[in-house]
Amino acid sequence: MKMFIAGGKIILTLIMAECIIGMLGNVFISLVNFSESVQNRKISLADLILTCLAISRIGNLFMLLLQSCIKELHPHLYSTFEVKKLVHILWRMTNHLTIWFATCLSIFYFLKIAHFSHSLFLWLKWRMDRVVLGLVLFSLFLVIFDFLWIDKFIGILLTIYITDKGNKTLNSEERSSFHVKILSLGNLTYFIPFVLSLTSLLLLFLSLVRHARNLRLNAKGFGDASTQTHKRAMKMVLSFLLLFTIHSFSIQLMYWTSFTFWKNKLINFLVLVLNIFPSGHTFLLILGNVKLRQAALRLLCHLKRCLML
Repeated sequence: MKMFIAGGKIILTLIMAECIIGMLGNVFISLVNFSESVQNRKISLADLILTCLAISRIGNLFMLLLQSCIKELHPHLYSTFEVKKLVHILWRMTNHLTIWFATCLSIFYFLKIAHFSHSLFLWLKWRMDRVVLGLVLFSLFLVIFDFLWIDKFIGILLTIYITDKGNKTLNSEERSSFHVKILSLGNLTYFIPFVLSLTSLLLLFLSLVRHARNLRLNAKGFGDASTQTHKRAMKMVLSFLLLFTIHSFSIQLMYWTSFTFWKNKLINFLVLVLNIFPSGHTFLLILGNVKLRQAALRLLCHLKRCLML
């Protein structure tokens, strides 16, 4: 029993460390892009999307960190219905925004890098700013829908989770019905950005194949700049999709666990796993961006010199 409790505290500590590291990475992205925009007195669309993504992830990770701190330091406060409901809704809304900004980044890579002669693609490419703005507005509409829908059922889920009256409050059929509805909402929330990002990846791959074929026909090599740019963009979109799949699956499993085994410590482990997406993907973005990577190297060198003094 003591080992089980100790294991739960270790996982909770790892969640807190994961949140702090992820927040530092996103603060770094925000500061680098902000300082450059001040110097140049303008900001590119890619940097704007990255900055919005970083800010939304800071809020998302902060909510997870706040939840972990309250759970560890003030468990009596976390057991109250109002606190748990507020934290969950704010986390879900910030999580929704992080997913959609990451999706906008995937679509930006596709429109910026891919080469197609189709009129629809050219129309979207020429109106890239409006396309991204339209996606952001659409995501905000879904945020409102998500909030209204989840607010209707979150009371039932948290009542089951907080109190020991699950069987008295709802029978198994009613609980299953609410379970299916919340899972359906989650699937809708995550299905659309997943499809958009997957489509961007596939079209980037198709564009790369056509580009490589044209190079062969023209008797040129495969190491040109456009080929490398395609490959880097595909790696970034693919990494987002893989982490996003793990993230969304963990969320769905966490909801299912809350309904069926509400006392199970598995929830903390699932939170640790789903947190890989906002934290881990941040550092993949830093490594995949030349400007951010160079800024990170300069920062590491500066810290190394400070430690040697």
